[in-house]
Amino acid sequence: MAVDYEVTYILRPNLEENEVGERTGAFAELLKSNGGELLNLETLGKKRLAYEINDVREGVYAVMRFRAEAAAAHELERQLGLNEDVMRALLIKLDKHALAAEKAAPAPAPAPPAQP
Repeated sequence: MAVDYEVTYILRPNLEENEVGERTGAFAELLKSNGGELLNLETLGKKRLAYEINDVREGVYAVMRFRAEAAAAHELERQLGLNEDVMRALLIKLDKHALAAEKAAPAPAPAPPAQP
């Protein structure tokens, strides 16, 4: 039975923009090749870390939502752990009740235009 997951991972900050795209694309392809369905992939860009990891103060954050069997999710998590460009990764199973509430919630109102 396919389950909804979300994985957040932090890539090394010294990667070029095209290399970040290659890494995120490779993880998405790995997921698809194992029978998963990519729902959303978002690269949040370079951000300051809450604490240093191996003397590195920044990282490139990426968030991927997907639907897959448990075996595909575990394989993705394993590959993230093996990749030397990934500093940290966190895989969570999304709660079906929280997903239903998220879909039922109204879309946020657009911000009013700035006053001169």
